[in-house]
Amino acid sequence: MRTNNEKNYSKKLNQHLNELIVKEKKPVIEIVDDFPKYASRQTISRFLAQYELFKMILNNKGSIVECGIFRGSGLMTWAKLSAIFEPTNYHREIIGFDTFSGFPDVNTKDKAEDKNVDAKRGGIFADSYSELKKVIDLYDLNRFLSHIDKVKLVKGDFLKTGPEFLKKNQHIIISLLYLDFDIYKPTKEALKLFLPRMPRGSILVFDEINNPRWPGETAALMEKLDLRKYELKNFCYDPDISYIVL
Repeated sequence: MRTNNEKNYSKKLNQHLNELIVKEKKPVIEIVDDFPKYASRQTISRFLAQYELFKMILNNKGSIVECGIFRGSGLMTWAKLSAIFEPTNYHREIIGFDTFSGFPDVNTKDKAEDKNVDAKRGGIFADSYSELKKVIDLYDLNRFLSHIDKVKLVKGDFLKTGPEFLKKNQHIIISLLYLDFDIYKPTKEALKLFLPRMPRGSILVFDEINNPRWPGETAALMEKLDLRKYELKNFCYDPDISYIVL
């Protein structure tokens, strides 16, 4: 939940960026390349957390799967880290699942005490599919082995697209599974489908565990894993991301 200070910061930053682009005619590419000047502390913190997670699985076999990609910045972070640190590892696919139209449905286990207004059919989404396809095309222009597909988008309700994907991709082994569906049913389905394909040493990552606004993610985890057998770790500089090394 964003504080008033965070909202005020975002408003002022947006105004500043608009002034740079509209009034001062600053090239957008310069703003992108100078991103530490403009990205928020929280955004850079999340990027650093993903960097640390990626380093943990750098020598592990398997693809990276992100469930719930929203606007796609997290998905493309995995892709660019792979292009930087392992430019010839064409076996490591970066796969993103999302409806791109919000939650298909919510379960009673998703109901929070604070009556989270986003936990509803159609809640929280970014219609980013078409733009991400263009971003992936640009990404392919700036990496080795670009004739081999690296980033794949899977659009639709995961309860349908997840099983269908595995039927068509029976080779898939997963080194890192990032769960950001927020809600109970798809999170539980992702754990059911993908955990058997995660070898020892692979990493299971969550975005809403122990979050009172999104109880469904914790409920799904507790139904699939005995938490007494695992360490659930987090990063001191990012309050949301937590992970288990299997």
